[in-house]
Amino acid sequence: MRVCVTGSIATDHLMTFPGRFADSFVAEKLDSVSLSFLVEDLDIRRGGVGPNIAFGMAVLGLRPILVGAAGPDFADYRSWLDRHGVDTASVRVSDVRHTARFVCTTDVDQCQIASFYAGAMSEAREIELGPVAERVGGLDLVLVGANDPEAMARHTDECRFRGIPFVADPSQQLAWSDGDAIKQLVEGAAYLFSNEYESGLIEHKTGWTSDEVLSKVGVRVTTLGKKGARVERAGEAPIEVATPLEEIKADPTGVGDAFRAGFLSGLAWGLSHERCAQIGSMLATYVIETVGTQEYDLAQQHFLTRFEEAYGADAAAEVAANVRCPRP
Repeated sequence: MRVCVTGSIATDHLMTFPGRFADSFVAEKLDSVSLSFLVEDLDIRRGGVGPNIAFGMAVLGLRPILVGAAGPDFADYRSWLDRHGVDTASVRVSDVRHTARFVCTTDVDQCQIASFYAGAMSEAREIELGPVAERVGGLDLVLVGANDPEAMARHTDECRFRGIPFVADPSQQLAWSDGDAIKQLVEGAAYLFSNEYESGLIEHKTGWTSDEVLSKVGVRVTTLGKKGARVERAGEAPIEVATPLEEIKADPTGVGDAFRAGFLSGLAWGLSHERCAQIGSMLATYVIETVGTQEYDLAQQHFLTRFEEAYGADAAAEVAANVRCPRP
């Protein structure tokens, strides 16, 4: 199964604040917020939803096709992704703009405040999926992740035109999109990914009820934080999947991307939606235990042992027949 992952390509600047953001907000002064937080740590990491998802799929043994735009500073990042099994041949490199930057501070409650500089990401709107499909012999599924808004609209429209099943995953761009733009990105999707808050935002901005959203897509997948994930399809009972126990809690950045990577990998292997959500939840657990979105070390036997502990021997056997981590 040839899976194309479109989305932002960025460098993450991750900081930790040893207090609680909530303690610094004054309810009566929220219209004139001016705050500065003294942070203890700074980690500069590879990021962006496109590479995060593609990397997760690659370390599970697949070869996803990454589509997005980066700056001339992308060479080292490209080498990293290539070494881990991601097809980066369709990444557009800008001559004039730096790779996008994600700057995020996390407090002791795992609450986050972040900013995003688009940079070269704005050139993603120039990318056409047709030549990508020709290069790899066709596309079976395209994930349209958070990216330049015009790029997201173009990729979605092109998937409809070419009859390529697509995954709607607007995530961070929902805050800046109006109802009509969200409808354009969601309607007709084979899958819709969102977290619990984004799910409510989609309904609020489009005016659609939960049932109406479900009627517009094939499958709706909602991540629920520590409560796990829910998979819904019209006319069927929802599937609820629990989150595996984490060994430590280091940083939540990239957890949602890892879930998507695991879920898409399960789809590529032809597994059930329940199993897909379990793989996604397991991979997400690895990320929350690590600072950075692509810094986790995936050893196949360790992954399968933890998977069996969380979901049982039968589930682990199904996954073992497909997963091919780089380490034994």
